[in-house]
Amino acid sequence: MWVASSTASVLTPTTVALGKFDGVHLGHQRVIQPILQSALNENRQMGRRGDESDLPQNQVTSQTQPQELTYSTVVTFRPHPQEFFTGTPRTWLTPLDEKVQQLRSLGVQQLVLLPFDKELSALSPEEFVEKILIQQLQCQRISVGQDFCFGKQRQGTAQDLQLLAAKHNIPVTIVPLQTHTDNLSDSGFVSLPPISTSLIRQCLESGDIKSANLCLGRPYTLFGIVIQGQQLGRTIGFPTANLQIPSDKFLPRQGVYAVRVCILSDTADATIPQLILGVMNIGNRPTVNGTNSSVEVHLFDWSSDLYGKKFAVQLIEFLRPEQKFASLEALKTQIQQDCTIARKILSEEC
Repeated sequence: MWVASSTASVLTPTTVALGKFDGVHLGHQRVIQPILQSALNENRQMGRRGDESDLPQNQVTSQTQPQELTYSTVVTFRPHPQEFFTGTPRTWLTPLDEKVQQLRSLGVQQLVLLPFDKELSALSPEEFVEKILIQQLQCQRISVGQDFCFGKQRQGTAQDLQLLAAKHNIPVTIVPLQTHTDNLSDSGFVSLPPISTSLIRQCLESGDIKSANLCLGRPYTLFGIVIQGQQLGRTIGFPTANLQIPSDKFLPRQGVYAVRVCILSDTADATIPQLILGVMNIGNRPTVNGTNSSVEVHLFDWSSDLYGKKFAVQLIEFLRPEQKFASLEALKTQIQQDCTIARKILSEEC
C-alpha cells in the first residue's frame, strides 16, 4: 500500500474515503467499502491493468494493456485536528503502523496523510473540495460517514459535501452510523450506541473489552518489544515478559487481563503464527512499590528466552483492577487464581 505524507506524492486519480479512521473499526470499514468496490469496478470497466504490484491480488483484472489506474484511497489528517488545536499529544487506538496494516488487509491501495496545519484548517468547505479533492487528489468518487464534518470550524457537513461534489459530477456515498447489538448478558440483548472511536476508548478505559472488541470487529491488540525488567515475577514462579509499547498507543484500564499472544517473526513466514495464552498486567506494581507504569505478560506453559521478541497481545477479557497485596505470597496466590480464571475464559474463546 502506498502511503503519501502530502498531496504532492499522491497516486491519482482516486476514489476517496474521508475521515480520521482511528481504530479502523466496523463503522470505518463500512465507509471504506464503497470506494474499494468503486475502484475495482472502474478499473475493470475501463480495461485498466497497470503493474500488478499496484493492486491487491483480488483487484487484478485479466486485461493485458497497462493503462491509468483509479486508486482506492483513504484520506485522513496528520496531526489529528484536536492535537493541532490543543497542542496536546494524542494516543491512538491504531498508531500509523497499525493503521497501515489494517487498511492494507482491507484492500486499500493508498493512504494519504493530509498535513493538518493553519492553512488547511482555514479552508472553507468549498475550498477544501476544489483545492484538495478536485485539483490535488483528482477524486472520482467519495465516501464519508453521516457525521463527517470538514472545512473551517467544521462548517461543512456530509450533505454539504454531497452538494459541492455534485457540481463536478462526483458521487458521494453517505454511510449511516453503524450500531452493534449482541447478546452480552444473560438477561437479553444489549444494544450499544453507534460505533465510534470515542465509544471504543470509553470501553477500554472502563475495562469493557468485550464491547470494544465487538465494535472493532477484532481483539484490541498491543504491539511491543520484550525488554529487560526487574525479573521479580521469577521469584514467585510467574516469569513475565516486560513490553515496551509505543508511546502513542492508547492503553486500556490498569489491571489484569486474559490475553492471547502472537510472537511476531522478523522474517517473511507463510505459516500461521502460534497464539499463546496468558495473562497481562498493566499498572505500577504497587505490591513491590513500583512507581512507573509497565505492561507485563505471563505466558502459560512457556519457558524459552523472549528478550528482543515482538509481541502482538490480543486483549480478550478484563479480570480485575490492579491492587496492592500485603505480601508477595498473597500476590502469588492471586496470580494463580488469575491464571486459572484466564485459562477457563480463553479455552471457551478458542
